[in-house]
Amino acid sequence: RGFETVTVVRSGVVDHSDSMGAVGRYSNGDVQWMTAGSGVQHSEMFPLLSEEKENTLELFQIWLNLPKKNKMVNPHFTMLWNESIPKLEFKDKNQKSTFIELIAGKIGDTSPPLPPPDSWAADPENSVQIWIIKMQAGASWKLPAHQADLNRNLYFYRGTNLQIEGQSIPEYHKTELESHHEISLFNASLEEIQLLLLEARPIKEPVVQYGPFVMNTRQEIEETFADFQRTQFGGWPWKSSEPVHDRKQGRFAKHANGKEEFPSA
Repeated sequence: RGFETVTVVRSGVVDHSDSMGAVGRYSNGDVQWMTAGSGVQHSEMFPLLSEEKENTLELFQIWLNLPKKNKMVNPHFTMLWNESIPKLEFKDKNQKSTFIELIAGKIGDTSPPLPPPDSWAADPENSVQIWIIKMQAGASWKLPAHQADLNRNLYFYRGTNLQIEGQSIPEYHKTELESHHEISLFNASLEEIQLLLLEARPIKEPVVQYGPFVMNTRQEIEETFADFQRTQFGGWPWKSSEPVHDRKQGRFAKHANGKEEFPSA
């Protein structure tokens, strides 16, 4: 209750089921953006579909808070299929490439599919940016300046020898950046590096979290526990607490209203 999950799958398969009766399967490069709102139970399973090779899974699950006015909206999820997520390429003077997967935000005139309607990201003024950045060996690129006073964090999760404004950053570290400056990035290694950029205007409201409940006051957390004990957020309609879909099922989503969707060809 009270926040959103943005599940960014880099490799592997995720099976989704929830207390609203919605289901889905998404995988390599897909993103599920779920607004928990007033409350939902959901299962995320990682089906072992291959008997011949490792069933590797890699994902980011980003927790994005909701403002007080939207904490009790109806639960909802939006699929951003890999085919619909913009992929941009920028070449430096040495013809080395930096690639951006634009999950949220804007670069120039390019924007990704819309986030859920009640998300903090739905208002462009909040400058919510979620980018996957890949840099070839020897590539340089300038992270563009945005408005001042945003929370801007760059996560260096794969590779070695990243330099930010000439400063070496160890692998698997987060760097906090000033949002109103253009920032020079350089891959000083002999292999590709990968980065995750998270940026947004802070909500500037009190945050009280207990497990998967994120509200503004302790009283609201206590009310959330009472609501869950009374309603189970709609109950659990599935026979198993850990459901997986048919092995032969492809990527799909079926929403609580019965609407089905599939990736574009």
